[in-house]
Amino acid sequence: MERSVVLVEETNAAGSAEVADADLRPSPLSGLPRALRDDVRLLGSLLGHVIADHRGDDFVAQIEVIRALAKQARRGTTTDWERLSRRLAALPEDELTDIARAFNQFLNLANIADQRQAAGHAVWPQRIDPDALAKVQVELVLTAHPTEVLRRTLIQKYDAIADLLEQRAALEQRVGVPAAEHEQLHERLARLIAESWHTDEIRSERPTPQDEARWGFAAIENSLWRAVPAAMRELDRIHGSVLAPRIMPFAFASWMGGDRDGNPRVTAAVTREVLRLARRNAARLFGRDVDALDASLSMHDGSAALRQVAGDAHEPYRAVLRRLRERLAATERWAETGAADAQAIATDAELLAPLELCYDSLLETGLAQIANGPLLDTLRRVHCFGVSLARLDIRQHAERHAAVLDELTRYLAGPAKPGQTQGSYASWPERRRCTWLLDELASRRPLFPASWPVSDESREVIETFAAIAEHDAAGIAAYVVSMAAQPSDVLAVALLLKEAGVAKPLPIVPLFETLQDLERAPDTVDALLSMPWYRRYVGERMLVMIGYSDSAKDAGQLAAAWAQYRAQEALAAVAAKHGVALTLFHGRGGAVGRGGGPSAKAIASQPPGSIGGAIRVTEQGEMIRFKLGTPAIAKATLSHYLTATLQATEKPPPAPDANSRALMGELAEASLAAYRSCVRDPRFVAFFQTLTPEAELAALALGSRPARRAATKDLDSLRAIPWVFAWTQVRLMLPAWLGAERAMAALAEDPDGYRALRAWPFFAMQADMLETVVAKADATLVRYYANRLASQPQQAMAEELLDRLRNLGADILRLNGTDELLAHATEERDSIAVRNTYLDPLHLLQAELLARRRAGNDSEAVNQALKVTIAGISSGLRNTG
Repeated sequence: MERSVVLVEETNAAGSAEVADADLRPSPLSGLPRALRDDVRLLGSLLGHVIADHRGDDFVAQIEVIRALAKQARRGTTTDWERLSRRLAALPEDELTDIARAFNQFLNLANIADQRQAAGHAVWPQRIDPDALAKVQVELVLTAHPTEVLRRTLIQKYDAIADLLEQRAALEQRVGVPAAEHEQLHERLARLIAESWHTDEIRSERPTPQDEARWGFAAIENSLWRAVPAAMRELDRIHGSVLAPRIMPFAFASWMGGDRDGNPRVTAAVTREVLRLARRNAARLFGRDVDALDASLSMHDGSAALRQVAGDAHEPYRAVLRRLRERLAATERWAETGAADAQAIATDAELLAPLELCYDSLLETGLAQIANGPLLDTLRRVHCFGVSLARLDIRQHAERHAAVLDELTRYLAGPAKPGQTQGSYASWPERRRCTWLLDELASRRPLFPASWPVSDESREVIETFAAIAEHDAAGIAAYVVSMAAQPSDVLAVALLLKEAGVAKPLPIVPLFETLQDLERAPDTVDALLSMPWYRRYVGERMLVMIGYSDSAKDAGQLAAAWAQYRAQEALAAVAAKHGVALTLFHGRGGAVGRGGGPSAKAIASQPPGSIGGAIRVTEQGEMIRFKLGTPAIAKATLSHYLTATLQATEKPPPAPDANSRALMGELAEASLAAYRSCVRDPRFVAFFQTLTPEAELAALALGSRPARRAATKDLDSLRAIPWVFAWTQVRLMLPAWLGAERAMAALAEDPDGYRALRAWPFFAMQADMLETVVAKADATLVRYYANRLASQPQQAMAEELLDRLRNLGADILRLNGTDELLAHATEERDSIAVRNTYLDPLHLLQAELLARRRAGNDSEAVNQALKVTIAGISSGLRNTG
């Protein structure tokens, strides 16, 4: 067969009677935009050449037969699925991994092409009010949650491929480009794809928290460092003139190296190291900028203020910049060694001052064109990233703080007398806890006695606060309290910060996660703000975090979404009552089951008054790469966030009317009951663990954090990410829709109510995401996993769930008046169709490998191929966690 036609939809698998007519029907690629289609064809063709060079033409033919069988099965009958299954089951062990890798690599290359299209979909505000823009802040928080399956080295190669695709598109727009230029670019693409194929995509070792932090810093350096100034220049263009350098609506923070909730690998020592890494990387990047400015700012005419600092230097700008460069070099040395250095830059103001001096001088001497060049970009980077590059959030579970205080109060109380029970912090009612905490916060004496024999667990918590205090919380953005449930959870952190010696009021962010905690969140915050000490501490703005993952795992997606909406409404009202500005911190994941969805729609669907010009959002795992991975994509993502935030602030959506609110409440209750009746079934845990690769996911070195909070096998200890990830692997997508089928069935009997709810942005987004999830789910694949892996009773459970899913899909079609899902989102529908041809072999191969492994075949070939299928399915579906 022709070696250049592998993995491209229009090709035929020559010489195989088994698939002779498999490719005669129209390709799903034909429904995609032409540029995307061309990119996919080119990358697939080049990948075919690489595989053929490595494994030979017969191996390529084998891949093509499998691909064509998958395509035929997708459009055919049960018999076609059985033919594909037999082909995969017959694969020898020495072919398993590379067969899986071929489909995995194609899906990753298709993602690159897809991302290039997404980069062209920026949405900027139509006009800019500088005063309003100066009050806006969109803060994205990069987290290391373990859903990014690709190694960093492959991500770098894929980024380079994306750059070459951009260059190729630019070449095609030019007239008279020599053929040699096209050939050279083609050769570079082929070389990168070959490098990718010959690189193991599966990590052999679990990354450390420091590794994750380095990956986050690389995302800033390779993408955001260019994207932020480019975004600001777009705002300059819309405004019609250059905005003041101090106007910076974008900010970035990180959880990488600071999120210790349930991750024993994140210690105080790790946090210290990550803080120094951040400072070192910031100094290096700004040093690079200053070197470039030194080369260009050779002018001799300067303002009096500049001359005063530069002295009698003939080139005053260079004199000032070289002193700054020396200080940046000293900062790098300090960050690397930890040795004190008076020259090291400690604050953003120290970095800004010489740059602003040069900028103001250029404006004063009539050189605005030069001032508003690269120097303006650097100033804006300082305002965005600062000397910490991305300030670190510290996150810890509320119980860990309570345990420290309980241990302390037990020691202070001394041994109990005979016949008496000695009370301690853990046994105190909430009122007593708060009274004691407030008294201690007002006290001038130390809290911890020198003689206290601290346990190792408590010592680690105390050491974390000491690490925060070392530079008076420099480089720390906030302290997030996981599973916050009552005011004492926040006050306890304030007391530990005080005891550590943190002088400035670091934001303490309660994270409300479970359904119950979300319902109590307004009362908790109201109680806090009613305390004079806390009201003084919080100042003019309060940060509150809404957890999407654990609430959805607790209550189901629809019921959790309604609880999150009501909590935000009530929190906004509480903040207004106390005269405090509120910033809501949204802990969203990539998947719908963890609060994922289009950023702009998500912001537009928030309750009126809950945005108020500021929003803080997590960007997690693989979504960092998909939304911020290249400068062009990051710029488009920033445009969506900013425009939606401005619109939600200036023209918030109307509040739902009483009828819509009542109906939504009824739907949420029905959804909650249906969800919990399923997941609390005594048979459910075993069913989940049998049907999905939940246990096998733990073998993937995805991230530094364990998959479970505790060493138990129940659902309560399982984190939300592997919960969603595992169901996505088998294409049941259960966390994103379970329970909602009951709500949609009720609405199918009330089409007028459905139409009224669709006019409400919140419900419209929930309905649209639900439709997308149902379109991505696949009953045939779920049934295949069940038949291959599960017992007869468990297969019956799978059929019950598939009946619910089928009914949900039918109700969505009935309510929307269409005969196919995503009828009004054709690009998304066609993209799913294209990916299915390459995902299907991975799913069936995964089921085969799981069966072999559970039957006792624990060979390296089986385990490695299984890991590749998990990675491939994750890449193909994009938002798995």
